[in-house]
Amino acid sequence: MNFELSAREKELARRGRAFCDDVLLPLELITDEHGELPMERREAVKQAVRDWGLAGINHSREDGGLGLTMVEQTAIEEQLGRATNGLWTCVWRPPVSLKFGTEAQKKAYLVPACGGYRRGAFAITEPDAGSDPRRVKTRADLRNGTWHLSGEKWFVTSYNASDFVIVHAHVDGDPDKPTLFLVDKPAENLTHVRSPKFMHNFAFDHAELHFAETPVGEDKMLGAIGQGFELTKDWFVEARLQIASHAIGAASRAAEIANDYATTRHQFERPIRDFQGIEFMLADMAVELFAAKSMLYRVAWEIDQGLDRKRVHAHASALKLYASEAAGRIIDKALQVLGGRGYMRENPVERLYRDIRVDRIWEGTSEIQRVVVAGQIRKRGLGIFSEIDPGVAA
Repeated sequence: MNFELSAREKELARRGRAFCDDVLLPLELITDEHGELPMERREAVKQAVRDWGLAGINHSREDGGLGLTMVEQTAIEEQLGRATNGLWTCVWRPPVSLKFGTEAQKKAYLVPACGGYRRGAFAITEPDAGSDPRRVKTRADLRNGTWHLSGEKWFVTSYNASDFVIVHAHVDGDPDKPTLFLVDKPAENLTHVRSPKFMHNFAFDHAELHFAETPVGEDKMLGAIGQGFELTKDWFVEARLQIASHAIGAASRAAEIANDYATTRHQFERPIRDFQGIEFMLADMAVELFAAKSMLYRVAWEIDQGLDRKRVHAHASALKLYASEAAGRIIDKALQVLGGRGYMRENPVERLYRDIRVDRIWEGTSEIQRVVVAGQIRKRGLGIFSEIDPGVAA
């Protein structure tokens, strides 16, 4: 087995790290102060993404992207995750479901989205529908050649940085007909209710939207009737891998800061790392990073190898579960090592501490990931997780 990244993968990781250090980190404090990346800063950051060659990292060259493998994408995303306030989202990843659109839809949405000239937000969660998409109440009714969408959506991330929304709705109100629709902004009878504040600050908002018979052309249906959840599954796998990458990047930065501080901070005429209580925390942090990164790049490699889709889905859930929870533990220990300094908002670890908590919630809670993992064990046996070679019986 060769676990070493290729020269190209290492170069992409260096580029991601340099972009994070040079472009994103200088924006951390102003984003935290404003609660979002100020509007007047957004266009410059967008152009920087293009200039650094990071536009559309998750799509094929044919669709306007960079044609990167999943391992190559992961090498970049891990480094971007070092930035606080969700600034990594400035390096856009057009929704994966767009690649299943018609040629006309790809030309109108995906290609310009890869170039950063358009951006889409994804609207699936509702007041009574989160982990269970069958509880979605937003409906789509076809009348006289036009779809009409009615319902309410919550947590529509990056709405105020987007010019279109991909809406998950049930045709005729039937949960067996989940379907995706492309809605351009501004849209008739689409109301931005509010963008609530959260524990973390984020580059862009998380909006609540209300659709009241919002008209959408027949050509704006993405995929076929009933395909909505199936197309979303691919997006969830990618999103969970991305969250794990960012969580590990955040945890790595926090651990590095804590390790440096433990070396330079002296008490009782000794560096505090000489005390076993601190030394053991640093050791635990290192071991969890080692395990999480090993999982991360294995799952990315499995995707590139075209492994069984259900197996990859299961492993992505296990990865997201472990990485998000391990990162929380690592950053908590880093803050403890820093003491009062770690509790100051000017310190990156304090911001990372707030940022990391949502990773155990969005794109599938930790509890949902455990349901997925347990379900796969029940159906396919423990070997799906315990064996390196899927052909070897557990």
